[in-house]
Amino acid sequence: MALSKEEVQHIALLARVGMTEDDLELFREQLSNILEQFQVLDGVDTSDVPPTSHTVDLTSVFREDKAAPSLSKEDVLANAPREDEGFFRVKPVLG
Repeated sequence: MALSKEEVQHIALLARVGMTEDDLELFREQLSNILEQFQVLDGVDTSDVPPTSHTVDLTSVFREDKAAPSLSKEDVLANAPREDEGFFRVKPVLG
């Protein structure tokens, strides 16, 4: 799939990249070559290949999430610098 000079100019404009006339011709050839490689891949029969999100099996490094008893509200608030009606009191973030 050969790109035109105008298409490369449009791509450069979208990417906010300034190009000279020589750059336009160079990138027209290179981008056209890249698109031709994708056309080759498009011709590969992948009907028997199952969809995958990763090429290798992933193993979670996190432990299993298990419910466990937690601290009481009084224990949690015991070391709070400021407490107000059973809640942490913090300085306002937005003015």
